[in-house]
Amino acid sequence: MPRRTATMLASTLMLIALLCAGVFIPVPYAEMSPGPTVNTLGEHDGEPVLQISGRRTYPTDGHLNMTTVRVTSADYRMNLVEAVYGWLAHDNKVVPHDTLYPDGKTEEESTQENAEEFSQSQESAKVAALKELDVPVKSWVIVSTVVKDSPSEGKLHAGDVIKAVDGRAVKEPADVADLVTRHEPGQDVVFTIVPAKEQAAAEKEKRTATRTEKVTITTTTSDDAGEKRAVVGISAGTDHTFPFTIDIKLADVGGPSAGLMFALGIYDKLTPGSLTGGTFVAGTGTIDDEGRVGPIGGIEMKTVGARDKGARYFLTPADNCAAAARDTPEGLTLVKVDTIDDALGALADIRSGDTADLPRCTAS
Repeated sequence: MPRRTATMLASTLMLIALLCAGVFIPVPYAEMSPGPTVNTLGEHDGEPVLQISGRRTYPTDGHLNMTTVRVTSADYRMNLVEAVYGWLAHDNKVVPHDTLYPDGKTEEESTQENAEEFSQSQESAKVAALKELDVPVKSWVIVSTVVKDSPSEGKLHAGDVIKAVDGRAVKEPADVADLVTRHEPGQDVVFTIVPAKEQAAAEKEKRTATRTEKVTITTTTSDDAGEKRAVVGISAGTDHTFPFTIDIKLADVGGPSAGLMFALGIYDKLTPGSLTGGTFVAGTGTIDDEGRVGPIGGIEMKTVGARDKGARYFLTPADNCAAAARDTPEGLTLVKVDTIDDALGALADIRSGDTADLPRCTAS
């Protein structure tokens, strides 16, 4: 066989082998891409996203769209060809698999965690919006989760109201950790609680829960590397009672990143006029009870999805601004926000058409 023919044959066989390897050999990566956007002022699957009863609401228009990111499933194994294509594709992002599913987390575990974060973000959005409107909201500290096989398992339960630790009143979740860690591992700590069932019954009967219990728990040592502090195996959170009903109807969405847009949607429906003046505004960002806006993941995917849907302005958490500004979709203005007050101020400028002084995101 002539040398040239043999060389071409060998090269062809090698190329075929490389292509086969690229198709059949999995690589430890996952892919993110723009997901759906939903107008919090509108409907989804035939029903209003925000449903408020027991309080006067007002008609509004325009868009306050929350944004999402699609990700490949935990058990999906991307091949090399798909990874290279994803790296080259402008609107997609290939990331290490552990970025989306750390520590071998299953898709079910990730879905459950995202659902819990989504639920919490809705509660915080309601609180932030009502505080902005000076509407009183009752709050209390609860047991949010109990770690399996921890000293608290079977003694404390999710939903128990924590009134005090060692006789010291608890006003916010951070107080619980502070009071527990004053102990040495192995020492007892005394929780004064309202059991979850008693609290639920009191809320249903519209009365103040009065039956409390004292629960003694022996602390253990934290599993955190390099730290030897006392823990009891719970996380504390906050629960609320609202003076009227606010329901958020949105399925198949998880995570905390819609908090800001839910808060703005609630505020808009509870106030006369339109926050946007009919403009298409989208955005993202976590929100806490005090209205502080936090960063989220997948910002580049969310701006692309928003612009594709028609958004002109995008409310962007300050800590995401630099990443978002490095590749801003044409025709989309990124507006930097740190709080719900920032967002409301920016919307006032957008509504009036006076946008010269909007706090815009920059790449630096």
